[in-house]
Parts: sequence; structure tokens; C-alpha cells
Amino acid sequence: MTNEEILREIASLPIEAQRQIEDFIAFLRQRYQPSQLAEPALTSDLKTEGFFGMWRDREDMQDSTAWVRNIREQHWGK
Repeated sequence: MTNEEILREIASLPIEAQRQIEDFIAFLRQRYQPSQLAEPALTSDLKTEGFFGMWRDREDMQDSTAWVRNIREQHWGK
């Protein structure tokens, strides 16, 4: 289909359908626009984050697999 044929087809549609085509074209432009200059990702040492090691002293978390299994059994049963 040529560009002229596509334009004729669009022009033959009701106004609401033409608006939907415009919206779809805007969506496609946004989705497929060349990636803009991305800011470099901020990297940090996780060990300096406040949450790191917050469960280190919990005895119930020594075996995390058993802890998760226990929680699932409590909430969902066997």
C-alpha cells in the first residue's frame, strides 16, 4: 500500500477513527523514538545502605529458607 493509498483510507474513516489513528501514531513515536541520552546509573555500595544487615541479629532468620517455608505454611496451609 502506498502512502497516498494509506492517506485516502484514513480520510475515508469517521473522524473518531482518524483521531484514534493519530493517537496510535503518537504512541508509536513515543515508543520507538531513539533513546535519549540516559544519565549514568547511580551506583552505590550496598553495604553502606541502612537496610544492609538489618536482620543479621534475628535468630529466626538464620535459615531463611526454613523461615519462608514456615511463613507460607502459616498463611497458606500445607
